Amino acid sequence: MLSQEDIAYIEERGMDAAQVEAQLKRFETGFPYLKIKDAARQGQGITVLTPEEEQQAIDRWRKFLADGGDVCKFVPASGAASRMFKALFAFVDGADDVPAEGSDVAKLIADIDKVAFIGDLNEVTRKLYGKSVDELKAEKRFKEIIAAIIKPEGLNYGGLPKGLLKFHSYPEGSRTPVEEQLAEGAQTAANGNGDVKMHFTVSANHRKLFEAKIAEVADRMAQERGVKYHVSLSEQKPQTDTVAANPDNTPFHEDGHLLFRPGGHGALIENLNDIDATVVFIKNIDNVVPDSFRDATVRYKQVIGGYLIQLHDKVQGYLDQLATGEYDRGHLQEMLNFLHFAFSISDRSIDGMNDTDVALYIHEKLNRPLRVCGMVKNEGEPGGGPFIAYNRDGSASLQILESTQIDPANEEYKKMVASATHFNPVDLVCYVKDRNGDKFDLTSYVDPDTGFISSKSSHGKELRAMELPGLWNGAMSDWNTAFVEVPIATFNPVKTVNDLLRPTHQ
Repeated sequence: MLSQEDIAYIEERGMDAAQVEAQLKRFETGFPYLKIKDAARQGQGITVLTPEEEQQAIDRWRKFLADGGDVCKFVPASGAASRMFKALFAFVDGADDVPAEGSDVAKLIADIDKVAFIGDLNEVTRKLYGKSVDELKAEKRFKEIIAAIIKPEGLNYGGLPKGLLKFHSYPEGSRTPVEEQLAEGAQTAANGNGDVKMHFTVSANHRKLFEAKIAEVADRMAQERGVKYHVSLSEQKPQTDTVAANPDNTPFHEDGHLLFRPGGHGALIENLNDIDATVVFIKNIDNVVPDSFRDATVRYKQVIGGYLIQLHDKVQGYLDQLATGEYDRGHLQEMLNFLHFAFSISDRSIDGMNDTDVALYIHEKLNRPLRVCGMVKNEGEPGGGPFIAYNRDGSASLQILESTQIDPANEEYKKMVASATHFNPVDLVCYVKDRNGDKFDLTSYVDPDTGFISSKSSHGKELRAMELPGLWNGAMSDWNTAFVEVPIATFNPVKTVNDLLRPTHQ
């Protein structure tokens, strides 16, 4: 299927032709739906801590930090903000000069004074049109206002990364999500020496903008908070791009070459694998709040961080015990109970095994990367769901699934989805080193059967695109996973510009 020219181009990109052949084969076979045992819920995969247990977790987290705990905040920040302004682009490019009553554009214009970038917007409208935003509103020149927000000649918010837009207003000025993430990091991830490690994944064409913003604010914010920031950036690796296919699944070519596309956030498992830290928090760039609303965020970052360390204490203890060989059937049963109640791991294949084989099984299950995921009660917000799913080896464990991974024709699964009580707000904390302090190779724990195929286009030509297993979905399929309920107050994403009008962003 690949020509010699294709193979040469693939090798020029630092990729393997066999890898690309396998991707093209996937377009033919598709990705299988996952086999599901049930939706996770309170008492069955989702842990709801008591106030006393929460405090114990917080205390454990604070001790971990005070003892010099090695922590990094990992923030995927490469996404452009264009989807935030979808409705605004449609209005500017549309025929109507007045937005429909009750539409997002109408609501934004009505409350435009509430957005943090109103000062910048007034400067731009005066430069472009010689009038303030209020003057343009009075003259019903709504398209000019909206164009000044999103177009390159204005603020260019439609072409910038979401992490660099002004989200929140303060008496001393406005803050971007990058700044809010830095502020949150100082409150949740500063170790006993005051070190705060932060890592942002960015796109190549926006990297210099991120570097400039961090250089502008990091030293000042560090002095204000009494910490030392250690900020690093990385880009999605070109080797993780996926090949595009024609509708008939043959290789898609553009300008004489195979077309490769970014492989989605699942490609960031490579970037995460490069992080030099023991514990890593993962949180989307847009899920931030101003200082006045951050109490719940700080508390539950400490809760899930401390719960992670508590689980790791247990794992470490059991692995140490297995290494000594000083265990009996009772000890092994205790470990199996821990696997079940902590991670919902169940496996009938161990029935009838002798003690040695059971010990080897337990060691194999425990000796993995560990993550604790905050889960929010489902109140209609979008997000992947917590489920108990079957793995390739026949065991069952906790997984975060997207709707595309669940067979819509399976009536039993549809009932499980309908009964789901929680969703994933992308609030993770991970332990990525083994009992000897060596980094796990995170790429070894990916389930390659959990990717996704979608229909796209390039320069008017239809194509099929492939996304790699999602970062917190299939890319972490073989991790040990615990779900902990956290309050909805910890989830404040900005998916559209109108979300900035919500009280939690004021």
